Amino acid sequence: MANQFDALLRRLSLKVTPKRLAILEILAAEPIYLTPEEVWTRMKRKSTRAGLPTVYRNLEELSACGILIKIVHPDRRLYYYFCPNDHHHHHFVCISCRKVEDLNFCGLDSIDREVRKSLKGAVVSHLMQVYGRCKECLAG
Repeated sequence: MANQFDALLRRLSLKVTPKRLAILEILAAEPIYLTPEEVWTRMKRKSTRAGLPTVYRNLEELSACGILIKIVHPDRRLYYYFCPNDHHHHHFVCISCRKVEDLNFCGLDSIDREVRKSLKGAVVSHLMQVYGRCKECLAG
């Protein structure tokens, strides 16, 4: 998997470092979103030496490039999730079990029309995350 991430980082003109590779491997192995502190703890277990500020900085850089999804949780903490899908989509975020699922729906056309009509503006970018409880958490 390291080769896959190596190629991904190079394609985005990012320097390939052991810390970035470790972060990507950790997040790709998890079906849930993690806090920077959780990523840092897992890095220490893998004997990857990095300070917590370095982990935060790398997570932000990878998120800004679109490799990671940044989740601003209703608990007001930041979380990160690796989504391997590179097509346009959004996410359903379970606030109970921390699972993330793809939503292959985008309402941008109607939002764009409203922005143009009501505000006389233009949408240049958007991000949508839907927060709730997944079917397993609702059943449990």
